[in-house]
Amino acid sequence: MMWQTATTTNQKNSSVWLLALVIVGVWFTTSRIAWANIPPEGPLLPISLWIGAAMDWLIKDAHFGPVTFQEVTRAAARIMNWPLSAANAFLWKGVPITKEFRIMPVSWIGVVCLMTLVGHAIGGWRLAVLNLCCFLYMVLFGLWESSMMTFASILVAVPLSCAAGFSVAVVVFGNRKVEAATLVILDFMQTVPIFAYLLPILFLFGFSPVSAMLGTMIYSMPAMVRTTLLAFKTTSDELIELGRVVGATKRQMIRKILVPSSRPLLTVGMNQVVVLSLNAVIIASIIGAGGLGFDVLKALRTLNTGRGLEAGFAIVLMAISLDRLSIAYTQRVADSPVRNRGWIGYLVTGIAIAILAMGASYIWPFARSVPAEMQLSIAPYVAKGLDYVTITYGDAIDTFTGFMYIYLLNPIRDIVVGLPWLFVVFGLSVVAWKLGGPRLLITIVALLAFILLTGFWRASMTTVYLIGISVTISLLLGLPLGIAGALNDRMSAVLGTICNTLQTLPSFVYLVPVVMLFHVGDVPAIIAVVLYAVTPVIRYTDMGIRRVDPGLLEGAKAMGASRIQTLLKIRLPMAMPEILLGLNQTIMLAISMLVVTALVGTQDLGQEVYIGLSRADTGRGLVAGICVASLSIIVDRLIQTYANRQKRALGLE
Repeated sequence: MMWQTATTTNQKNSSVWLLALVIVGVWFTTSRIAWANIPPEGPLLPISLWIGAAMDWLIKDAHFGPVTFQEVTRAAARIMNWPLSAANAFLWKGVPITKEFRIMPVSWIGVVCLMTLVGHAIGGWRLAVLNLCCFLYMVLFGLWESSMMTFASILVAVPLSCAAGFSVAVVVFGNRKVEAATLVILDFMQTVPIFAYLLPILFLFGFSPVSAMLGTMIYSMPAMVRTTLLAFKTTSDELIELGRVVGATKRQMIRKILVPSSRPLLTVGMNQVVVLSLNAVIIASIIGAGGLGFDVLKALRTLNTGRGLEAGFAIVLMAISLDRLSIAYTQRVADSPVRNRGWIGYLVTGIAIAILAMGASYIWPFARSVPAEMQLSIAPYVAKGLDYVTITYGDAIDTFTGFMYIYLLNPIRDIVVGLPWLFVVFGLSVVAWKLGGPRLLITIVALLAFILLTGFWRASMTTVYLIGISVTISLLLGLPLGIAGALNDRMSAVLGTICNTLQTLPSFVYLVPVVMLFHVGDVPAIIAVVLYAVTPVIRYTDMGIRRVDPGLLEGAKAMGASRIQTLLKIRLPMAMPEILLGLNQTIMLAISMLVVTALVGTQDLGQEVYIGLSRADTGRGLVAGICVASLSIIVDRLIQTYANRQKRALGLE
């Protein structure tokens, strides 16, 4: 048996060395072939022109009978604006009846009290106090109107996204081919940058909060589809068999069996939609969302770091509040699926609070808005702190930045961007064939061919260089921290708090301080990407090491293995599938963040997407966005396939 294991190991090592020699030989050969070194400067397939022409046709010539397609979409936008306007009117705007009279909104007092009541109803006093503090922050820092604009958008977008995602999952569930095709579409929806599809939405639906809400929905809806499909598939076989025995139709099966049994997991999907929607509000503010996202974007443009952080923290607090509410509701559904009659009392109390708060706004100016002299701000202190750091450590920061460009970034960029395109295609094809066979090979080659034929190869390789450095730094930071957290509960708690904060901060917030300190270019982009993307490595490393079978650890201890030996020989190898999953998530977050960093001057695919948006070039923006999605899918498929192989090798599947 030992001889067979040793033989298998030697065969694997030999095949790896042979594969490496083949790849080196291909690199040596292709580097001396001119046409294999120089990618096409322009698109060989003018897909961007085709998309632009199709968009022009939709806007100008497409008709549904006597009306144009654009008139239909604008009418749909006006209809979708009704619930959004109603939410804004209820929360902060009110309804003007005449020039002298209007129906007052529920006011900040009413909203704060209502959110506190909802927190108590779902999660008790602890959640009620949390909601109270979160929404009072928005009041005291003068962010109430912006916060309520964002809150109104979330209140409308999240239910629509959840309903649309659930409906799609119900339609495709049970048909494997349709489900597989839907998952491919969802991959592109989640990986194509939101910048890329803002422009066609803007053309079709106009510059308005509705367009921003649609962009947010496209970004967040796939999470609900995936979670619903997963929930249906994890329903016990006994329940499904019972439905078949009694002759239930597909609709009855879903309504009577699948949905009730999957309710806790479905609420998890709703939670994911909330978090993703809040992550998209800043980007969506570019096309008219307003609210906190616009405040952060305005702060970035004016380099007002303090105000940007204040608005960013308001988004974080709103995300924390809604996240805790959804988690508490999920737990409540799991523990007590039967409806509680106590909800009637909470409902009556909430209506009374809303009516009293609206009445108070007529007779008490303080109920309408908090006076400016009572509002707080950290902006002056943040500005002074940044000025101090810039003046005191400006030379050191400039020296560090110059060192990074000269000795690290520029040489790596020249190597990566200068790789022969034929070598890259062949190397990844060989790896894909080795890991996943013909299907993975065809997928990888098709995606690489799309990038090459559309003329975005050089920008894609620049993206690879930036992502490679960012992910490497994230691994160097995240792996030791994750290991330390797994071995120490206090350290794990501290890291959990830090990760929660980093994960809920909007992507744009990271750009404001790094631009102030490091100006524009690749260095601030990489720092922002690392801060945004390091969280999954820490979390999954911690989780993977903690989930190692205790029996293996006891066996190692009985054999006299030290803690270091146990870590290196047992814990890390057994946790490798989870660590690879964390690496995959880090790469996905890094790619999504790199599109945002185009605002600080990177010359990658993100910059191409942003140029397409700023120049109203729909085709260029969409094609560059699809190239970003192609890179994401290539990395995702390769890492997932390798992780699954590792699980099978370790006996975890």
